Amino acid sequence: MDEGGVEREYRKRRKQPRTQLLLLGLLMMNAFVQTSRVDSDGDASGFRWGPPVVVLLLAVAIARIALEYFRAHTRVTAAGITAQGPVRARTWAWSEVYDIRVEQAPRGSGRAAPQWLTYLYDFQGRRFLLPHLNDWQVDDPYAEVAELCLAAAPLRSLTWERRPDVEERILRGAMRRRAWTWGTYGAIAVFCLSFVVDIWRVAVGRPDHPFVLMVCVPVASGVALAAVLQWLWTARPPRTGVAQGPN
Repeated sequence: MDEGGVEREYRKRRKQPRTQLLLLGLLMMNAFVQTSRVDSDGDASGFRWGPPVVVLLLAVAIARIALEYFRAHTRVTAAGITAQGPVRARTWAWSEVYDIRVEQAPRGSGRAAPQWLTYLYDFQGRRFLLPHLNDWQVDDPYAEVAELCLAAAPLRSLTWERRPDVEERILRGAMRRRAWTWGTYGAIAVFCLSFVVDIWRVAVGRPDHPFVLMVCVPVASGVALAAVLQWLWTARPPRTGVAQGPN
């Protein structure tokens, strides 16, 4: 950060938590077991392709973590803001930025992930995550964003005032995300139920259908639930001014 100016850069400074690495190991172990199961007729051909699949998944996960650690960052200059993700970068001029807001992370992230994230909103109401501008990498993200908005004010042709039409689009987008979040929860619940049903079918000697029960049914259920909730919630007249920002 330059003295009293807007130039600053946010990068990852905190190490990957051990709980995430442990979860990754458990997922890899489960993938190995699932891809190496012996069929009911005694065919053990899965052992020939199971390990390569696990190695591929592990390589993808390690590459994703490495890119997030060394490449992803948020850079702020007098020209605008650049959000560099693990692969793709996106840049906004200050005249294209509607607001910058600190928001609570989705439920269930726990202590293994940041609790407060920073998003950039454009004038179409679209939301974009600013990498590493969160409570893990910044001591006080609210104060940081407030200072950033204050420093950037002279660089904008517009003030940071709220616009009802943009707030309406932001609220509708929040409703869509909420619907798909609950759809994901529903899919997880159906997956757990399908897993129990699949075990029961194996125990009583009935033919099991793991792909249908644990992939097709949960995905279809989650999509259907999300679509219904999105239709119900977005059909209501949105109330403007609900989303909270730091400025």
